Parts: sequence; structure tokens; C-alpha cells
Amino acid sequence: MFWADKIAADSQGNQVINDSKTPSGRVHVGSLRGVIIHDVIYRALKHAGKPVKFLYGVDDYDALDTVPKYLNKEKFSPYLGCPLSHVPSPEDTASDYAKYFMGEFLEVFEFLGVKPEVYYLRDLYRSGQLNSHIDIFLKNAHLVREAYKEISKADRPDNWYPFQIVCENCGKIATTSVTDYNDSEVFYTCKPDATNWVQGCGHSGWVSPFDGNGKLPWKVEWVAKWDLLGVTIEMAGKDHSQKGGSRDVANSICRKVLKKQPPFHSPYEFILVNGTKMSSSKGVGSSAKEIAELLPPELLRFLMLRTQPRTVINFAPNYETVTRLLRDYDTLVENYQAYLETQPENPELAQEFMPLFYAQLKDEIKSYNPFDFSTLISLLQIPHLDIQEEVAKRSTKPLSEYDWSIINQRIAAAKKWLQDYAEEEEKLVIHLEQVPDKATGLTEEQLSYLEKLAENLEKVTNWESEELQTTLFATSKELQIQQANAFKAVYLSFVAKERGPKAGALLSYLDKPFVISRLRKVIELNTSQFNLTSANAEA
Repeated sequence: MFWADKIAADSQGNQVINDSKTPSGRVHVGSLRGVIIHDVIYRALKHAGKPVKFLYGVDDYDALDTVPKYLNKEKFSPYLGCPLSHVPSPEDTASDYAKYFMGEFLEVFEFLGVKPEVYYLRDLYRSGQLNSHIDIFLKNAHLVREAYKEISKADRPDNWYPFQIVCENCGKIATTSVTDYNDSEVFYTCKPDATNWVQGCGHSGWVSPFDGNGKLPWKVEWVAKWDLLGVTIEMAGKDHSQKGGSRDVANSICRKVLKKQPPFHSPYEFILVNGTKMSSSKGVGSSAKEIAELLPPELLRFLMLRTQPRTVINFAPNYETVTRLLRDYDTLVENYQAYLETQPENPELAQEFMPLFYAQLKDEIKSYNPFDFSTLISLLQIPHLDIQEEVAKRSTKPLSEYDWSIINQRIAAAKKWLQDYAEEEEKLVIHLEQVPDKATGLTEEQLSYLEKLAENLEKVTNWESEELQTTLFATSKELQIQQANAFKAVYLSFVAKERGPKAGALLSYLDKPFVISRLRKVIELNTSQFNLTSANAEA
């Protein structure tokens, strides 16, 4: 059984799924893994006919702990240590920093068909909904300290209370320490040496902890949210799920202080980009918005779901990875259609297609005529070519309106990849007007190959990638020329590079008369150069 369906099958009674994010900067694509995992559990419960809610929290009372490299350091540094909800927005499109970056992330939710009920921590604090939990945890600070010590070996002093006040003097929350509570007010100090990245102002005094004047530390806040919102399922990333880690501490606090069982939990692994774990505040890795602009929504969901949650996803938006992802997706859709036609009642076989099913925005896997993504990338780089016309000409079957909707999606993705992700050596610039300068220094052996190739291409009746590739190989074998040396001459003749995409595919994108004419022009120019060099040598 697919992992989400198993969770749904084992769940009893009303379910409330929760996930959350601190919008400390541009949200990286790694954060989407938790979003999709929780969304799929939600959908699995709905399919099982069980009552369920899906909540998503914005932890906007957390402090700004660094200025992302893509923001103005001078403008935002004064707000270090302040709640994100109190920091100004980078642009006028939002009321504050947290809503600006969360707004960008929520656009990706919409794109992916993820529709949770979104709530902001500022609202829970300011409306007083968390007041009773604040009071409970302050009165039971000794039990919270016990949980930290027993689970994570973190020793808190006897006068440490689980709360952080927004300093009345400087507005910082990261630097304040609460050391007393009299059932209505806390005593706090804004400590100059509280952190190594921002200084407190030294102010101290008594103040009410209620109605948004401060926040619980996030491990305690986590427990308060579970209880307030009735959360029954919340997964967590590997970093929070390790033995003695954040989730274990929160679970212990939940049992010790509230005398309740924590929500169901199972860890999930990271998404790495080029082998590196990403950080939204440090601006490392590709943002969720950037990847959503590259991959169609079903493909982005599929990327998250084809791998088990406990397995690392290492995604690099390079040519090989992106083209393979689309090819794998297209193959699975084709296999699904074959399954429907041959073994639709086979439940074991059906499980193979669950990642594909949950990758859809709606509960339907629609078939389409696939068009190779790597071919689109190449076609888009040929000057003066009408891409839609070329696709229609190359497709083996008539294309429906739905086929075109998929193809146009892929064309947009290919354009985005070429613009933002392609390495220079992966870009294909075909020289149509004249022979590239780099093609005028070929060896006699290479010229012999091009001359024979032109002859053999004249005989080709099916101007298709595979047949052309066969002709290219056969010609080098016929003349006993090393393939690398022979193919280098072809690439130099058309794209002024020593390597390129599959050579047969490259020639198939061009008209037969043009290809043969270009090969003969290259031979002519090189022969003229040889003759000139020989004449100069004799002189």
C-alpha cells in the first residue's frame, strides 16, 4: 500500500493535519517536500472517506536572524532580532516581511493545487487564543526545563521561563530572557549578550506576556499549536526528527505538561540541490518559486512523490536530470494507460501508479501524446523555426487540444530552462547563414569523412534522428576513422563546438538539402585553405 494510503487506513476519527514554515526569506524548494507530503496525506484521507482538515501555519513571530544576501543589508540589519511580522516588506506588494515572502510561497501552493487553511502565529498570539497555553507553560516552567534536560541534555537555569517578550524599548524578541512570572506579568531582560548575531538593549521590567506581547520558544509553541488546533498528524524533516531532537523535546513537553499524546509523526528526508541542503535565509539553492516557474505542476509534484519520504531527493536542474524527469513521467503515464487496458483489476500493479495519481492536480490521470523534452530544447534553438509547426510535423499522431496544452507547457519549461539553467556548452546555436570560423581548420581525415557522409546522406530516405545517427556511425566505420574525431567535424560545421546534442537528432532538425550543402561548403573552404597553404609553402 502507498505510504499515504496506509496512514489514512490506520487513522481513526477526525483528523487535523498541520504543517508550518518560518518565512525568513525566499522559501527554497526543499520546503515543498513537507507541503506535498502533508497535502497527499490529506487527499488520501479524503479518498478514504474520513473527516479531515489541512492547516498550514506561518511562524511569523520568529525573529529575523540574518539578512538574506539578495536584500539590502543596510536597510534590514536594524531589524535583526525583531519578529518577522514587525519587519518591513522588501516591496510595497505586502504589509510586512513575513507576508511578502509567505505570499510568494502561497502562490506556489496555488500552482501545485495545495489548498490548506492558512493561519498566522501573530493572529493566534494577538487575539489571545494562545493566552491559556502561555499561562500553563509559564506555571509549569519546571516541567519544560525537565523535558529539555532529559531529552536533549540542554540544561536551563532554575529561573528560566519558556517565553520571549518583544522588548518594549528596542522591539527585539531574540534577545529577551524571562526570569519570573507572577500569574499576570513576567519579568524580562533584553540582554546585550543573548546571541552572537545581535545585541539586546539592556532594558528590563515587568510586562504581561499575553495578547501578542511575546511568544513561546518554538518547541513549546509547537505543542501549544497542536493542542489549540487539535492537530492529529504532523510530519517533520529529518533534522527535527533525530533522537533527542526538536520533535522528541516537543513530544516530551506535550506529555509532561498537557498530559496528552502528541500527534502522529514520521520523519522525511531533505531535498538537496546539487548535493547541498538549502537555506531560505542564506539564499542557498533554488527557491520554490523558481522551480515552479521551470517545472509544470504535475512534474514538480511527481519529483516529490516518486521517492519515498525517508529517501533523500537530490535534484539538480541540469539537462540530464530535467530531461530524465520528464521522460520518466511520460513513460509512467503510458504504462498507466497500458495497465488500464490490460490489468485494471490488479491492485498490486495499481500501487506502482500511486505517485503518478497523487502528482495530478485533480483525481484523474489523463493520457496524452508525449513529445520528447530534449527535442523541444534543441528545436527552440534553431533560428526562424516555428516550434508549434515543427512539433505538429514531427508528431506521429494527430494532436488533440489536451495534447497541445501539455506540449505548450513543455515549450514554456524548455524556454525557461534554456534561459536560466543551461550551461554554455549545453546551449545549441546553429550557424545557418555561414560556415563557422572554427570549421575551417579541419584535418584531411575529417574532410574525407564529411565528403563520404554527404554522399551517404544523399541516399537517406527517412530523414529521422535514429537513421541519421546510424549513417553517421556507419560512415566513420567505413573509413575507419575514430568516431570522436569524425563527430567533432560535424559539430564544428554546424554549431562551432566540438561536442553537442546527439548528432543524428541535430541533423534531423535541419532540412536535408541544407545539411548536404553545408557539408560540401565546409569541404570547399577547407580545401581552398589547404591549397593556399601549399602555394605559400612552395613560394
